[in-house]
This record gives sequence, C-alpha cells and structure tokens, in this order.
Amino acid sequence: MIKSVFSLFGKKKKAAKALLTIVPRDEHSISRSNLSENALKVLYRLNKAGYQALLVGGGVRDTLLGLNPKDFDVATDATPEQVNQLFRNSRLIGRRFKLVHVVFGRDVIEVATFRAPPTDEHSTKVAAKGDQGMILRDNVYGNKDEDAIRRDFTVNALYYNIADYSVHAYAGGWDDLQNRRLRLIGDPETRYREDPVRMLRAIRFAAKLGFSIEARTAEPIPVLAPLLQQIPPARLFEEVLKLFLHGQALDTLRLLREYQLFGHLFPLAEQCMRDDPQALTMAENTMRNTDERIRAGKSVTPYFFMASLLWPALVRTQREFEQRGLPPHPALQKAADRVLSQQIQATAIPKRFSIPMREIWELQPRLAKTQSRRCVELLTHPRFRAAYDFVLLREQSGENLNGIGKFWTDLQEQHPGLVGSRPARAGDDEQPASDDYNDAPRKRRRRAPRNRNRRPADL
Repeated sequence: MIKSVFSLFGKKKKAAKALLTIVPRDEHSISRSNLSENALKVLYRLNKAGYQALLVGGGVRDTLLGLNPKDFDVATDATPEQVNQLFRNSRLIGRRFKLVHVVFGRDVIEVATFRAPPTDEHSTKVAAKGDQGMILRDNVYGNKDEDAIRRDFTVNALYYNIADYSVHAYAGGWDDLQNRRLRLIGDPETRYREDPVRMLRAIRFAAKLGFSIEARTAEPIPVLAPLLQQIPPARLFEEVLKLFLHGQALDTLRLLREYQLFGHLFPLAEQCMRDDPQALTMAENTMRNTDERIRAGKSVTPYFFMASLLWPALVRTQREFEQRGLPPHPALQKAADRVLSQQIQATAIPKRFSIPMREIWELQPRLAKTQSRRCVELLTHPRFRAAYDFVLLREQSGENLNGIGKFWTDLQEQHPGLVGSRPARAGDDEQPASDDYNDAPRKRRRRAPRNRNRRPADL
C-alpha cells in the first residue's frame, strides 16, 4: 500500500549524473588568443547579462588537441528567446532542437540552451521520440550537469569556463582525450537509436582525430547501420560533406565500409565495390587525391568525388541500356538519370552538384575522340578541367583509355590560354568548376525597389 501511494504521488526520477573533472588554467593548453573573438564577445555579453555561458564541444576539444577549429559553440542557461533578445544580430532556428545563431558577417556562433533529459511530465511539443527511440524533439532545458550527459561523446562533454579559464570535463572526457579514445556517454545502442547520425560522427571523429573507437561504442554500429534510412537524405548529404572534406577521406571511406555504413550512403557504389576491385581502387584513389588537395590548400569540388563514386554504377547501367539497343549517348543519359534518381533516395544531391556531375560524365566519350577536329575547342569548355582530371583518375585506377590522358595533357601545353576560357552557361553560376564548397555564398538577385506610394490591397 505504501509503495503504491509513493508510485501515485511519486518521486521524480533522479537524472543520472556524470563525473565532473575541473582542469585549472595552468593544467591545460587553451588560451583566449586561440579562440574566436566573436565567440568571446558572445560569452562576455551573456555573462554580463547575468547568465552562465561556456564554450562547449568540438571547439574546446580541437583547441586542446592543438588543432584550429572552424566553429565555436556556446552553451548557456539563457533560453533561446532570451539570447535572441540580447543580440540584435541573432536569429532563432530549429524546431527539433531550438538554437540561436549569432551572426558576425560570415562567422556564425551557435548558442544552445543547457538541455536536460525529458521525463513523462513533458508534453510531446517539448520532447518526443519515435517508435524506434529516435529523438524527434528535444527542448527540455536544464543545467550544465544535466546538459553534459545529453552530449554524445565524452570528448565533446568539455566546457571552457571564461570566468576562471578552467575546463570542465564530464564522464571521463578528459582521460579519453588524453588517451585519444572515442566513447559514447550512456548506453551506446540507446544513444544511436536517439540519433543514428551519431554513428557517422563516430567514424568522422575517429578518422579526423586519429582516435580509436571504444569497443562498447563500436559494437552496435554494424547492427544499427540500417537506422540511417530514417534520416532525411538532405541531412545525410550534409554529413557526407563533413565526412569526406576534412582531409582524412581515405581513412573515413575504409572505416565506413568496415562498420557497414557506406552502403547506406552510397548503395550503388558499395555494390560495385563488392563486385569489382577496380571500382574500389577508383574510390580509394578519389579519396586519396581529395586528401592531397586539401592538405595542399587547393579547392575541392564535392561533385567530383561524387561523380567518381558513382562512375562504375553509371558504366554498368549504360551497358544495360546499350544491350537493349540504345545508342551510346542516349544510353549514357538514361543511365545518369537512373543512377542519380536512385542515389538521391539515400543521400540527396542538390542540382548545383548533380548538373556538373552529369557534365563530367558526358564529356568522357567526347574526350575519347582524339581525332576530332574540335579537340582544341573542347579545351574551352567550362568543365574541361574537371573532366580531364576525371580521365587521369580513371587511368590511375587501371582503366585502359589508349593514352588519351597524355593526349590532352600535351594539347593543353600547346594551348595554355584556352583551358576553361568559354563563359559558363546561364545555369552554371550556381557552382563554378573551380569553386570550393566553402567559398563565398552566391550573390542574390537584386530586388526591384519597393513602391512606397502604392495603395495597400483591399482586405
């Protein structure tokens, strides 16, 4: 009876606590000179307004590792609305996770309110999970200790306190950082079900940082890999860019395949790699070349490595259409349609990338015609350089192309000023061939001036 009374009027479940280690200033390597000035501005203003605010996550982790992080995130006890009111240069974003972006030109500081584990008392408008445990909404606010156990990996549960310049490390994160070990906070299967993208993040951090994945953290990944099908293709596209554009693409590819994740991002490419060693060689050469360009400070075009990953599937599909009686060029076009339509069901590819991919593919048979009178004119094509690099990649990967790579190399040396000299078409301004994904945003079309003397429409 007493037990039933307690269950009715019950005690609230106590949230799990994570062990806290405070590392004083003289025992860590973070200096304010290594931090983003804009992030410091956000921290100081929040503190001056009476709120608690700390740097958190990857910015703290990478600075401690001696790296140069691109992003610095802030965690605070101020609600998103309070942060938005405090900064005129801010905007509220997100529904699943409500955040604030404080904008300083091209630099964006992300500010998140401390989160707490949801309870049965919270409505589905605040916190909700899907049938398989995936978090659909998570806007339960709490304190710093509660926020720490909501983080994914222990090495991301690191907070830099601007008040005394100490680092607050939770759940053994400090020791894991020293031992270069990646470990999930909490039960790995539960955490992966909450957000399957955490499996991709585990691979990315392991490859990027050279960390080992703790056995308990790694074990469920191959079994739970199909959960990635629950993630919207547009979000997976953004994750693909993060995976392959940090300078360790080759290691990332191998880890993704080892843990059976790659096939859920690029199913056609994975099938070809299993059946054809040359397809695997081409994929690995693509990633190796991408890493070399990034380390050399050169631009990297995402559509190039995507075109490379899908090339063996394109060739296979084109061959099927030719066997049905289609001429080579229409067969190539229909194969491109099919391959891209199947790929975007797994990982979305925006048109600014899919259009150049198709152009690279369609230029391959044209580059094979070395006896054509229009060879010199082809040098001026806006995608020639990317298509030429693609030919070299194919030859590097073992394809016998009868020496066309050398032919086009020699022709460029004879006409050095012609390469890519033709103006791009009207639709090409979305992603020029030489642009990096992280280059400046596209210019927007100027709007016509508003007519302030116009009478308002009748209501």
